[in-house]
Amino acid sequence: MFCSRFSVTLQLDKLYSFMGFFGLFSKEKKETLDKGLQKTKESVFGKLARAVAGKSKVDDEVLDNLEEVLITSDVGVETTLKIIERIEQRVAQDKYMNTSELNEILRSEISALLIENNTDDVDDFEAPLKSKPYVIMVVGVNGVGKTTTIGKIAYQFKKAGKKVYLGAADTFRAAAIEQLQIWGDRVGVPVIKQQMGSDPASVAFDTLSSAVSNDADVVIIDTAGRLHNKIGLMNELTKIKNVMKKVVPDAPQEVLLVLDGSTGQNAFEQAKQFTKATEVTSMAVTKLDGTAKGGVVIGISDQFKIPVKYIGLGEGMEDLQVFRRNEFVDSLFGEAK
Repeated sequence: MFCSRFSVTLQLDKLYSFMGFFGLFSKEKKETLDKGLQKTKESVFGKLARAVAGKSKVDDEVLDNLEEVLITSDVGVETTLKIIERIEQRVAQDKYMNTSELNEILRSEISALLIENNTDDVDDFEAPLKSKPYVIMVVGVNGVGKTTTIGKIAYQFKKAGKKVYLGAADTFRAAAIEQLQIWGDRVGVPVIKQQMGSDPASVAFDTLSSAVSNDADVVIIDTAGRLHNKIGLMNELTKIKNVMKKVVPDAPQEVLLVLDGSTGQNAFEQAKQFTKATEVTSMAVTKLDGTAKGGVVIGISDQFKIPVKYIGLGEGMEDLQVFRRNEFVDSLFGEAK
């Protein structure tokens, strides 16, 4: 029996290593994801257990309680109502649905929702780039982990063998320039910068020019995180994009919005403001570890129809993961039966 179990474990370890080599979901990534979502999982299941306490079948009262569970788990009102409506339809078809089935039903409906509102799982860092240099303009308010996320993305691309350049176009704060330089030094990639108060578009132009001259694969441009003047922000981001096109005509290939998952509903408001200010093409949700608000990923994905590309699950450089909806749902609700 021991030999049999040892053999199975060894084969699984080999499989995980094989998957990790080809940029698929490794055992280590799964463990990081499970750990990062643990508080959300405990919160959701604790509330779910109370919602069905003393009930044997899914009825209107259970559905009302479930609605409260999802809303207080920061899934968002509109997305919650959509999920409840789908479950109501299933209850109407099955006539009698045991409350013990509710976890699996919820898992199934959320998984379906994420499939509808995300494209196919995005490429990992090892995947071939769609263009060279591949330019990512990063937006988001101060304090959400924007610069840290840039550093982690740069690290992952460099680890995958890509040549990366960073542009410190958040010239509004000296601290932002210094922080990006610290990450550049830590990762070992060049940071193009100017003095505080310089024209952000000028920094972006210099960064792309240097990156093209040095045959860089990836360019990541940091931008100011101000929202107090939406029109001013829109004009600034538009100017940065127009100036970059003078160097790389199709730049930026990606506009990445960074959101702090631990802020729950505030993240929705930030997403709303930034999607109005510029054309956001992907999102990163940070600080999911240590919070019970991981449900915000589901609501944001559904409401804005913009793919969640990365999730932040810790302080380490390895703790930024490409968002894979199936693994996310499995960590939150358990493996599908």
